[in-house]
Amino acid sequence: MEELLNQEQVQRALDDLYQAVASHLPAKAPLAIIGIRTRGEIIAQRLGARLAERFGGQIDHGVLDITFYRDDLARRKGAPLVRATEIDFDLDDKLVLLVDDVLHTGRSVRAAIAAIMDFGRPRAIRLAVLIDRGGRELPIAADFVGRRLDVPDALRVQVNLTEADGKDAVFLIKGKRSS
Repeated sequence: MEELLNQEQVQRALDDLYQAVASHLPAKAPLAIIGIRTRGEIIAQRLGARLAERFGGQIDHGVLDITFYRDDLARRKGAPLVRATEIDFDLDDKLVLLVDDVLHTGRSVRAAIAAIMDFGRPRAIRLAVLIDRGGRELPIAADFVGRRLDVPDALRVQVNLTEADGKDAVFLIKGKRSS
């Protein structure tokens, strides 16, 4: 396991991500921030708190579990770990900021968009990711990126965040995530 970003570098990437989002969001647009479980949820909470300070007022915040929307569900071994999706507000005509930790193939984002559309019809969906590591299999691109890293497909990127892991860091790990 190789550390790619330390705590200070992760914070700078989060700051850059926040600045990119804040500078491109319309100030008066009804906004909802939805984080993909688990690390996307944490990043969305951090972004949402800062955006609420900047723009004032309430920003709807939700959490999305994409387990049943994944295209590899049948291939996975064992019972899937399903956690609650928490979207208790209307998505119709809102600008949705979808947040995840790492963008790789685009399949998780495709699943998340399918899930969001089951909750309503947003005016637009924008994607914010902490790490874009390349290697897309679907025509999906992030609108806002904290850091871009060129990582071979045989390796995976793991984001650790204080709320879940005790410290902020990004690691390069040998071997793909098992499917």
